[in-house]
Amino acid sequence: MNATVLLDPIRLDRPDTDVREKPFPFMIAHGQLPDEARGELERDFPKYASAGFFPYDPVDCGPSVNALVAQMTTPQFARAIGRYLGIENLGQYPTLVTLCRALNKRHGTIHTDSRSKVATALLYLNTQWPDTSDGCLRFLNRIDNIDDLVAPELKPLYGEFAVFKRCDNSFHGHLPYEGERRVIQVAWLTSEEEKLRKTKRGKFSRAFKKLFGVLDRKLGADRDRNASHRD
Repeated sequence: MNATVLLDPIRLDRPDTDVREKPFPFMIAHGQLPDEARGELERDFPKYASAGFFPYDPVDCGPSVNALVAQMTTPQFARAIGRYLGIENLGQYPTLVTLCRALNKRHGTIHTDSRSKVATALLYLNTQWPDTSDGCLRFLNRIDNIDDLVAPELKPLYGEFAVFKRCDNSFHGHLPYEGERRVIQVAWLTSEEEKLRKTKRGKFSRAFKKLFGVLDRKLGADRDRNASHRD
């Protein structure tokens, strides 16, 4: 697979791409990955033993996923995203990449993202999804109502893409879901110090979950559908 064709900013300019400035700047784009790469990306996705997002490590991934991460973190791709979000020179900010293979039901509570993030992009890689709203990304008007959507929810299917500017009201989340949900997340951060801090925290979380995976699944398993947390 020629890595240059995995992720092309030109694909963002589709008739069905949804770009909005209110209540916060965001974009939802479909079909952002070539069909012929589906098998390689499925094969090369990291086989994490635990649920949740973990800091990207090339050793965990095969060549196609490493190529995709490299393309998602170029200054050129960031500038293309920034134009849609109204962020000048987004590529100047350091990037933090995290990957998720599976979730527990405690994940997905409504939040805004921390102030250390300038923008966040999510690229989904599930080859199929059940006929349910559970686990589907929702951009929201409020922090206390998962059903107050500002756009149609996004199923985490192969090639679906979402990106948003972090704001005090950039509320998002999803209904409780347990199972495989593959996604690559790129966050543009305010500083290298924040990147180092978040990476250390993510590595600690991964180590903890390896030791206490059963406990991690039980925590928050019965959470309310409108549960939220302040970043």
